[in-house]
Amino acid sequence: MPHKIRVLIVDDSALVRKLLRDVISGNPDMEVVGTASNGVEAIRSIAELDPDVVTMDINMPEMDGLTALEYIMRKHPLPVVMLSAIAQKGATATLKALELGAVDFITKPSHYPSAVKEVREEVVLKIKTAAQARSHILRGGVKSKARKKPVLSRGVRAGSKLGKLVVIGSSAGGPKALAEIMPRFPADTPAAIILVQHMPGVFTRSFAGRLNNLCALSVKEAEEDEELRVGRVLVAPGGKDLVVTSDNRGSSRVELLDSQNRVGASPRIDSTMVTAAEVYGPDSVGVIMTGMGGDGASGMEKIKKSKGSTIAQNEETCLVFGMPKVAIERGCVDHVVALDMIPDKVMELL
Repeated sequence: MPHKIRVLIVDDSALVRKLLRDVISGNPDMEVVGTASNGVEAIRSIAELDPDVVTMDINMPEMDGLTALEYIMRKHPLPVVMLSAIAQKGATATLKALELGAVDFITKPSHYPSAVKEVREEVVLKIKTAAQARSHILRGGVKSKARKKPVLSRGVRAGSKLGKLVVIGSSAGGPKALAEIMPRFPADTPAAIILVQHMPGVFTRSFAGRLNNLCALSVKEAEEDEELRVGRVLVAPGGKDLVVTSDNRGSSRVELLDSQNRVGASPRIDSTMVTAAEVYGPDSVGVIMTGMGGDGASGMEKIKKSKGSTIAQNEETCLVFGMPKVAIERGCVDHVVALDMIPDKVMELL
C-alpha cells in the first residue's frame, strides 16, 4: 500500500484547521497526523509526529509562523507550505517565508465554509509538491558557492536597443533560487531578462521589488506594452501570461494576457518562451528551473528549434525536479547545470 503523505496543520483558527483537515482527509493520498495552534505547539508536534509536510499560518500567538519556520529549517528541516493572507502585508511576509525555505504558500480563502471547494485543488497540489521536496530538504539541499558581488557596468548602457533575450522560468523553490542567482548577473549583462515565476498577482510586484534591492540590474514588474531593454529585468505579473512582440520601429515589447492556466501554474512559462523564440530566434536563451509539472518544456523546445540556447537546473540543486526533468527528457536542453552556475552559463552563451 502506497505511503500516504502525513500532514501537520498549524493555524490559530479552528475554522481554518477544520477546512484544511476536510480537504486533506478527503484526498486518498494524504492524512492529517496532527494539528497545532501556534509555532510553539508546531515545533513540539513535529518532534513527536515527524510529519512529511507542515502547513503553517503566518500570524499566530506565542510564536508566529516565520519564527517557527526559521527554527524548523535550522533544527528539523521539513517541507513547509505557508498560509498567506491576500494583502500587501501578507505578500511581504510570504516572500520572507519563501526565502527562509518554505516550499510554497496557499492563499487563505476569502469566505467560509463554502471555501473548501475554492481551495481544494491548490491545497492538494501544493502539499503533493512539498512532499516531493522532502528528500532535498532533509539532505540540507546543496550548498552553493559564495555569492559573487555584482559587476559594475563596463559600458553597455541600460536602456540601449535589445540584442538578446533571456527568459527564466521557475515554480516551487523559485523565489529563493532567483534571489540567489539574480544578484550574480553584472550590470552590463548584454540582454534583457524576463522572469516567469508561478505566483499570484498580489505577490509579483513585491517580489520584483525585493529582487531589485539585491541586483545590479534593474528589476520591475512588467507593464502592458513595455519595451524590452538591455540591462533591465521584467517580472511577469501574476495572473497574466506575458508574451513577447515586435513592433514596426525595430523594438520588442511585452503584451499581457489574462492567464488561462490552472492554479499553481500561472503565469505560464511556455507563453513567454514560445513568443521569445518567435521574435528573437537564435538570440533567445531559455532557462528552466525548480518546479513541479511540465510548464516551460514546450517553450524550451521552441527556443532550441529557433537555434537559441537552453539551460536546465540540475536535479541535485532543484527543490522540485519536475519542470527541468520534463524538458531534459524531451531532448530540448543544451546545458544542465547547478543553480549557482546558471548566471555564468548564461553570460557565456551571451
